[in-house]
Formats: sequence, structure tokens, C-alpha cells
Amino acid sequence: MNVLLDTNVLLDFMLDREPFVGYAEKVFEVAKNYEIQLFMSATTITDLYYIIRKEKNKDRALSLIEDLLQFVEVAAVDKAVIFHALYSEFSDFEDAVQEGAAKYANISIIVTRNEADFTQSDLDIYPPETFVKLYGKTRVTDVPLKK
Repeated sequence: MNVLLDTNVLLDFMLDREPFVGYAEKVFEVAKNYEIQLFMSATTITDLYYIIRKEKNKDRALSLIEDLLQFVEVAAVDKAVIFHALYSEFSDFEDAVQEGAAKYANISIIVTRNEADFTQSDLDIYPPETFVKLYGKTRVTDVPLKK
């Protein structure tokens, strides 16, 4: 199974953003334990760098991205994905690009904290806690949030 992680989930994980980091970490655990391949879109990498560099610094941003690439594959953003986004019904172009990258990489699930941004998608869209519950074979109430 292939799953695309939206930028917000990756930022929660990489920047320890409370109260979301606990479920973001659990998504990575579920992927490892159940051999689920995680993806991010190619455009997400530049967004991650920009935001992490502002919050931390350039070296930390590059180091975190390098570490992330050990566990997460990159879904291409090419001309076909951009045209998909241009002609989609999405109100937000960036989200349309995310969805297009997922579709062209044969990914059927997007994990995001912003489900409402993907209402036009025919992919399965889950917040991290729902993904963990469905694919981690655990109850959401059993997932400890990082303190």
C-alpha cells in the first residue's frame, strides 16, 4: 500500500508540533510495522525546507529533509500533474497538486489534517488518527500523544 503524507503531517512530525506530533509519529510507526510505503510530493520538499529553515535554520532544515528521505519516497510533480491540478475542481491549487501527484503515482490514500481541502478528491482522505485506527490495528484511544 502507498500513502501520500500531506505537508502539514510531515511538519507536525519534523517540528514536533503539539498537539499533532503524537499521531504523526504513529503514522510512521504503522507504515513501518505494516510495510506501507510513505510518499510526499516533490513540491512538499521545498515547502518543508522553507518552513523549517525559518523556524530552525538552514542546516537543520537540510538535515531533517535528508533524514526524512530515508523513510519517505517522492511522488513526481511534472507537467501532467500540473495540468491535472489546473483543471481540477479544487479551490486550492496546492492541494490539487498534492492529489494529482498521488494519483499519478498510483497512491490511493492521502493522510492530512485538512480533510476539507480534499473534498473534491475521489482518493481516500484520512486524518492521521483515522489512518492509525484503520491501518494500525489499534484503537485511537490507545495511541499515546507525545508530551
